[in-house]
Amino acid sequence: MTRHEGHAAEFDFASLDAPLAEGLALLGIDADAAQRQQLLDYLALLVRWNRVYNLTAMRHPAVMLSGHLLDSASIIPYIEGARLLDVGTGAGLPGMVVAILRPDVEVVMLDANSKKTRFVQQAIAEQGLAGARVVHARVEEFRPDTGFDTIVARAFARLDDLLHRIRHLSEKRGIVLAMKGPQGSHELAALEGDEGALPAGFSRLGSRELSVPGLAARRQLIMLRAGQNEDNTDTGE
Repeated sequence: MTRHEGHAAEFDFASLDAPLAEGLALLGIDADAAQRQQLLDYLALLVRWNRVYNLTAMRHPAVMLSGHLLDSASIIPYIEGARLLDVGTGAGLPGMVVAILRPDVEVVMLDANSKKTRFVQQAIAEQGLAGARVVHARVEEFRPDTGFDTIVARAFARLDDLLHRIRHLSEKRGIVLAMKGPQGSHELAALEGDEGALPAGFSRLGSRELSVPGLAARRQLIMLRAGQNEDNTDTGE
C-alpha cells in the first residue's frame, strides 16, 4: 500500500463529483446530482470495507472511480428489458452502478462469496435501492422463478464457462453482456472454433470496444443472444 492509498479514509469524495459527472457524460449517460451522490456514497462504503475485507484490488478512490464506477457504467446503453442479473457481482460491480443509474431495472446481484454479498446487502440498504437485491449462491444452483432479460458478467469466468453456467437463467431471446479485457476476442474465437458457431442456445450479436474515461486498459463487451439459432453477427469493430 502506498502512503497516498493509506490516506484513502480521509479522502474528500466530494472532489470526485466533477470527474464523475464528466465521465458519465462522455459515456452518454444522464445522471442527476442525487444519483452521482449515491455512486460516491457507495464508493466511500467500498473503500471503508475494503480496508478490512479486501473486496477489490483497487485501493484509492480516484482510481476506483474509473476502474470500477465508470467501467461498470459503460454497459448501461446495452441493457435490455426490465430484469438484470449480475453474475459473480463481487463487491456489487456492475450491479450497484446499474441499480443506481437505472432504477427502472430490477437488478439481482449473485455471488458465492458470503463476505462480498454481506457488503452488497449493506450497500443496497444504505442507498435505499428498492429494485435491487443480492443472492448468496453459486450460479449453477440459483433457480429463480423468472429468467432475466439481461445477464452481465464482469471478470467472472472464461466465455465458454460463463455460457455453460448461465444457460438456465436467461429469458428466451435475452441478452448476455460479457465484460472483458484484451482476451475477450480470443475467448470468443476459441469458443466458436473451426465451425464458427457458439454452443446451442446462443448466437453472437457482436462486440464493442468500450472507451472508459480515465481508464487506459482495453475493455471489450462481448454481446450474445440466448434462445436464438440464426447467426446475427455485428462485430462493431
